[in-house]
Amino acid sequence: MVETILSKFYKPSKFKKNGDVKDVLVVALPMLLSMSFDTFMTFIDRLFLSKLGPAEMNAALGAGAVQLALTTFFTGAISYTTAMVAQRLGAKKKMDCARVFMQALYLSLISVPLLYLTIPLGHLLFGLEHLPADQLEYQKQYFNILMFGGIINLVRNAAPCFFSGIGETKIVMKAAFVGMIVNVVCNYFLIYGCGPIPAMGVAGAAYGTLIGNLVSTVILFAKFFGKSCNSRFATRSSFAFSRPLTRELLQKGIPSGVEMFLNMSAFQLLILMFHALGPESATASSVMFNWDMVAYVPLMGLEVASTSLVGRYVGAKDAAAATRSTYSGLKLGWGYSLLMGIFFIFLPGVLTDIFKPDVAEATEEAIAIFMAARPMSIFMLQIATFYIFVEVLLVIYAGALRGAGDTVWVMFACAIMNWCVAGALYVVAYIFHLPAHYAWIAVVAVYSTAPVVFWRRWKSGKWRRHVMDAKSSVV
Repeated sequence: MVETILSKFYKPSKFKKNGDVKDVLVVALPMLLSMSFDTFMTFIDRLFLSKLGPAEMNAALGAGAVQLALTTFFTGAISYTTAMVAQRLGAKKKMDCARVFMQALYLSLISVPLLYLTIPLGHLLFGLEHLPADQLEYQKQYFNILMFGGIINLVRNAAPCFFSGIGETKIVMKAAFVGMIVNVVCNYFLIYGCGPIPAMGVAGAAYGTLIGNLVSTVILFAKFFGKSCNSRFATRSSFAFSRPLTRELLQKGIPSGVEMFLNMSAFQLLILMFHALGPESATASSVMFNWDMVAYVPLMGLEVASTSLVGRYVGAKDAAAATRSTYSGLKLGWGYSLLMGIFFIFLPGVLTDIFKPDVAEATEEAIAIFMAARPMSIFMLQIATFYIFVEVLLVIYAGALRGAGDTVWVMFACAIMNWCVAGALYVVAYIFHLPAHYAWIAVVAVYSTAPVVFWRRWKSGKWRRHVMDAKSSVV
C-alpha cells in the first residue's frame, strides 16, 4: 500500500532536482509512518491505563519520561549513525555503511551496564515529586521493567539508523507497524487480563512495550543480514571492530547524546513540576502531553529524513541539494501540523474525553479528579496549536544541521532552549504562584523563540564548512 502511495508522489523525471519535496517524501513518508506507529504504541499504553484511573496514566507518563531521559544519552549518541551512513553512501563508500552500523551496535551493548547504574537516580527523581502513594508505586514498577529491558530498547533504537542512512526507510516502517500490532495485543491482555493471563495493570503495559520493541528489532536485523543488503553492503562481513569509525561516531555522536539527554531532562522537569502542582494539574498536563506526543513524534520522521538527506548531500559535496531538502522538509512538516492544529482548535474536548476513566474500573475520586482537570486540559490543547507549528521549524533545522555535522552547536542551542522553557515554568508556577494554564502559556511563549535561532544558524551558512570537510572525514 505504501509503495502505491509513494508511486503517486514520486515519479522520476528529467526535471527532478535532488532535495525537492518528492525526494524528501520518499525518505520521510515511511519514517513519518514508522514514528506514528511508535507514537500510537505509547498512546495506546496510556489510553488503556487511563481506563483504570488517572494515577496509572500519570505514572506511565512520568516513568516513561524519566526512562527516556536516562536512555537518550546513549540512543542520541548512537543515532548519529544515520548521518555517518548517509555520508558514506553519498561518497560511494558502500562497504563502510554496514561497518558503521556494527560499531553502533557494539556501543549499544557496552552501554547496557551503564544504563542499569542510572536506575537509582530515577527512583530519587520520583521521590522529589511528592506523588500520591499509589502513583509512586505504579511509576516505580513501570520504570523498573523498562530499564531492565534496556538492552532491547538500545538495540532497537540503533537498528533503524542503518536503513535511514541509506534511505530505505520502508523496512523501518514495516517493522514498526508489526511491533505496534504486537504491542497493542499484548497490552490488552496483559493490562486487563484474559483467561489464564492475570491482570497486570501498569506492569503489563511495560512488558507489552518491550515485547513489541523486540519483535520490530528482530525484523530489522533479519533484513540487515538478508541477501539483498548483504549483496550491496557486505553486511555479513562487517563484524570487525573499527577504531576510526568508532572514534568518529563518539566524537560526533556524543554531542547529540548530551543534547538529547539535556532535552529530555528538561522535559522531565516540566512533567515533574506540573505533577507537583496537584492531581488536577497532573492529569491535565498528562492529557496534553499525550496529544503533543501524537503531534510531535511523527515530525521526528521528517527530522530523520532531513538528517539523512543533508548528510548524503554533504557527503557528495552538494550544498544546494542539502538546502533544498531542508526547505522541502519544512513544507511537508507544516502540512502535517496544519492537520493536527485543526483537531487541537476545534475538538479539544473530544481529545480530552478519550482519556476519561472507565466508570466500571475507576474509583469515584479518580473520575472527580479527571472532571476537575478537564477545562484546564482543553485550554492547554488549544494553546498547543501554536506550539506544534513552532516544532516543525525546530526539528527540521536541527535535523539538517546534524546531517551537516554541526552537532556541537545544535547540542548547546537545544539544551539552552529547553532549560529556559523549564525555567519559565518554574518562575510562573512556583515564584509567582499562577495557575498551571498560565504556566503553559509561558512555556509555549519561550519555546517559540528557539526556531529563530536555528533558522539564523542555517541561513548563516556556517554549516557549509562541513561540506568542504566531508571528503577528509569519510574513512
